[in-house]
Amino acid sequence: MPRLAVGDTAPDFTLPSDSGTEVSLADYCGRKLVLFFYPAAMTPGCTKEACDFRDSLATLQQAGYEVVGISKDAPAKLATFRDKESLTYPLLSDPDLAVMDAYGAYGEKKLYGKTTTGVIRSTIVVGADGTVELAKYNVKATGHVASLSKALGLA
Repeated sequence: MPRLAVGDTAPDFTLPSDSGTEVSLADYCGRKLVLFFYPAAMTPGCTKEACDFRDSLATLQQAGYEVVGISKDAPAKLATFRDKESLTYPLLSDPDLAVMDAYGAYGEKKLYGKTTTGVIRSTIVVGADGTVELAKYNVKATGHVASLSKALGLA
């Protein structure tokens, strides 16, 4: 799938969460949403990124943004990750990669100089009207949340 661009309509989705409930994009209608796509729970880079979002959540929420993380991990693994790292936002499971594909967060990427196919660490900011306000692909785990905050005018 091609990558999303500013002004595109965010693809709708409904996915199982770490808490056992289903979460949809429609649940956030009228609110701004930061969706971050990451390769795997409990890996060093993904843990760093998830904890950075946790630590910045209050600032993001004060500015009107909600945060949701999406990976291909099963809900039970996401619940373990949430509890181990004290994460305070929903983690969603996309095992068939359909949502990641729709958001351009799955496909070919360079890893240590080799081209592979997998999850592309990405962040999509969806506006209250359901359109893409910001789309960042191939982001680095370390420093990404600070960079995102700056791009949103929060830092």
